[in-house]
Amino acid sequence: MIFLRTKAINPICFSNQTLSLLFCTLHTKNLRAKPCHEQSRIVNSKSHKRIPFITQVKELHDPEEALCLFHEYKKQGVKHDYPSYAALLYKLARSRSFEAVETVLAHVQNRGIHCKETIFIALFQHYSKGKLPEEAVKLFNRMPQFNCIRTLQSFNALLNTLIDNGCFIEANDTFQGSYKMGFRPNTVSFNLMIKGWLAKDEFVKACDVFDEMLEKKVQPSVVTYNSLIGFLSRKGEMTKAMALLEDMTKKGKYPNKVTYALLMESFCSMGKYEEAKKLMFDMAYRGCKPQLINFSVLMNDLGKKGKIEEAKSLLQEMRKRRLKPDVVIYNILINYLCKEGKTTEAYKVLIEMQIKGCEPNAATFRMMVDGFCKTQDFEGGLNVFNVMLASKHYPRSETFNQLVVGLLNRGKIDGGCFVLEEMEKRKVEFDLKSWESVVKIACAEDKNASELIDDLTSTHHHLN
Repeated sequence: MIFLRTKAINPICFSNQTLSLLFCTLHTKNLRAKPCHEQSRIVNSKSHKRIPFITQVKELHDPEEALCLFHEYKKQGVKHDYPSYAALLYKLARSRSFEAVETVLAHVQNRGIHCKETIFIALFQHYSKGKLPEEAVKLFNRMPQFNCIRTLQSFNALLNTLIDNGCFIEANDTFQGSYKMGFRPNTVSFNLMIKGWLAKDEFVKACDVFDEMLEKKVQPSVVTYNSLIGFLSRKGEMTKAMALLEDMTKKGKYPNKVTYALLMESFCSMGKYEEAKKLMFDMAYRGCKPQLINFSVLMNDLGKKGKIEEAKSLLQEMRKRRLKPDVVIYNILINYLCKEGKTTEAYKVLIEMQIKGCEPNAATFRMMVDGFCKTQDFEGGLNVFNVMLASKHYPRSETFNQLVVGLLNRGKIDGGCFVLEEMEKRKVEFDLKSWESVVKIACAEDKNASELIDDLTSTHHHLN
């Protein structure tokens, strides 16, 4: 039986639901009990024929529900094949349920199911995000046991996982042993090693790898040059960076928008905004049309300096060039407006981007809710919070806590309790400091109760 290990509940902690009910009861407000999300998506005899397992499992967010669905199909006589196992593995890996991933892999191996290389590459990526490079190495070595032939694609994916997790010695050993394993490193392999050496601040060794590429007749790509130019630019060695720019052009590798963005960022960090701006407008003469990433560099620099109006004027320049501002561009404006406490203006930008057909992302909403909380406009924050939930995004736990306390402190009981309920649904903790604030607000009219809460919380702090 495949199962997930459930977390133990701390008995001394109040749940958000309990706090919500307690607080609202003190204010004689009745909360409507909302039905819990039961595992209603699990198939029955009728829905089984209409909706296949893969379609359903993709819609689930809870890995435990995905496992239950898997077993429910199995009970109904469905024999899971590779696509079903792959869909389940993707879901479990994405939710960092790695113990369950291993259990499912054991089932796959025992059944002798032929697996595609893509599933292992995806698992390497999730192991990398979960800081488990050693598990990726083990799985790479086990791939033949799943009737899967390893290619240079999975080799490079493993190499990237090792480098991204700082396991450079292991990555270098793996790279050096590539020929013994039957792999001939390609441009991607060499680019990864260059990235690794540069991450270790070893520019000379990165250049050695570059020379090795040329010796083995592996063609450097624009990404190769961008790695080296980016490193030099971040170090402020602009003369060398610009020389490398000229060198790559002579060798027939034309710089792209990222190349110029790297150089522009360096000029901006050195306080040379005008040179960065000139470089962007020189791009066209070099056969590279300026893109949104280049405008974003300039906008970000202007935002840092508080020159919001100048940053806004770049929007007009983009439109002249028939470039449609994306969510990154709008987020830059919203971010710096919120930082300056100009949440009303930031909100207007949010409305404008939606009118222009640009969909806000999680970062957009988070910056807006945080911005409203910062200016103590908790009702404004609640409005954006509602839209945020409808868009299937939600704030950081700190913002949840601030929003609850802020709303309750201003007598917005329904709003505060609503946010608490949403926290409960998403298993977001209501921290001790916020809990203290909420109880003090509830007990504000009762001096004895307030003093008791002070004693209890101070004792708790002392014990911890």
